[in-house]
Amino acid sequence: MTTAPLTDTADTGDTEKRPQDRTGAGRRSAPLVLRNRAFGAVWLGQVLTQAAVRMFQVGVSWWIVAYAVPEARGLASGLFMAVCTLPAVALAPVVAGVVARCAHRSVLRTAAAVAGVASAALALWAYGGGLPLTTVYATGLALATCQAFFDPCLTTSVPELVDDADIETATGFELSTQSLAGLAGALLGALTVDRAGVAGLSAGCAAAYLGAAVLVASARFRTVVVDSLDGAATAPARRPLRRILAELPSVRRILICFTAANLFTAAVFVVIPLYTRSVLLGGGGTVALLEASLGIGALVGAFTGTRLPGRPTVAGAWCLGLMALALALPGLFAQRPVVACCLAVAGWCAGAVSVRFVALFQRMVPTADKPGFFAVMQAVLGASLPVASLVFGSAGDHFSPQTLCLAQGVGLLPAACALALLGFRTPEAAATESAGGER
Repeated sequence: MTTAPLTDTADTGDTEKRPQDRTGAGRRSAPLVLRNRAFGAVWLGQVLTQAAVRMFQVGVSWWIVAYAVPEARGLASGLFMAVCTLPAVALAPVVAGVVARCAHRSVLRTAAAVAGVASAALALWAYGGGLPLTTVYATGLALATCQAFFDPCLTTSVPELVDDADIETATGFELSTQSLAGLAGALLGALTVDRAGVAGLSAGCAAAYLGAAVLVASARFRTVVVDSLDGAATAPARRPLRRILAELPSVRRILICFTAANLFTAAVFVVIPLYTRSVLLGGGGTVALLEASLGIGALVGAFTGTRLPGRPTVAGAWCLGLMALALALPGLFAQRPVVACCLAVAGWCAGAVSVRFVALFQRMVPTADKPGFFAVMQAVLGASLPVASLVFGSAGDHFSPQTLCLAQGVGLLPAACALALLGFRTPEAAATESAGGER
């Protein structure tokens, strides 16, 4: 089977030829982020960018509910979260084209730098006073747009930063970034708004984004070269995104299941501030506790997901079922420890499922199709987020947050059942056979 290189043609200074084995057996005992400086720098840059965007989203959501909007808080916060999730869906084809054509290091550092400038501008405006709500919404849209380019570009760049044997480990580190970002948003977002307002929140985000841009600029990416049978490498033609998914039916069905699940799991980011204010009668510290519980659970899940036994579809179905129970229980028991524990369990389920399936997709999807596929994956999974934010946000003005918790749990059950019933042949088996054939 003839395969082709994935190269950065727009910035040849960013790359170097990939050697067959850069690390010895002794060095492999060290954590990947320590023995591979390029990956460590880029990974830390992703930690900073996703921490910043999450901190901004959590902080602004709490600012809307607690300070800025006296009425229709649910709709206002839901609309803000919807705005923050639109770019990943609407710009998927554009992102795929940019990631496929441009040097990946250039895309990553530009996205981080632009987000840093936007955050700094909002901080200056907020310090001057008279900050319109629409300006905050516009900044959230700008940051989400930058992140829509950053995340799939980094996922596509993993083979340019690590050896093949480290791909799954690198994927685990990359997915753990979302968990770390959730922790940062939990611990800093709402608390920063309580103490320093939107101005302090935006200034912190600007520092994180600009730091990430510097880290990415310091890393060296390398060209992934896969030799063909005749010793030559030929450039593949780009295929339409629809055809990529059409030729991966198992992956398509999995994405549909998780898109349906996201209609209910994504609502947790709207429910948490409403639940904190109306049910727990707490402040920014309570929001921090709940968001931290969710983030810690997801972080642990990202590092332990590869140890889940059984087929991916079966393991994923059990995780979705457990998540449904965890999200529903706060609707029945309104105590802080119970809610925090439930969110930790829900976060673990999300992290474990993500690392298991994204690592699987890294092996199933041909190298030439990865830019388009991961952009499509982000768009397909993200398509439900604006809907979930608006629906649950609007419902929060008419129903109690406890009712919304129960709705989340009940809504997840059909997706869990559908995932459990997917096919007799697992995608993991197909990926293994395909990998064996290419070798």
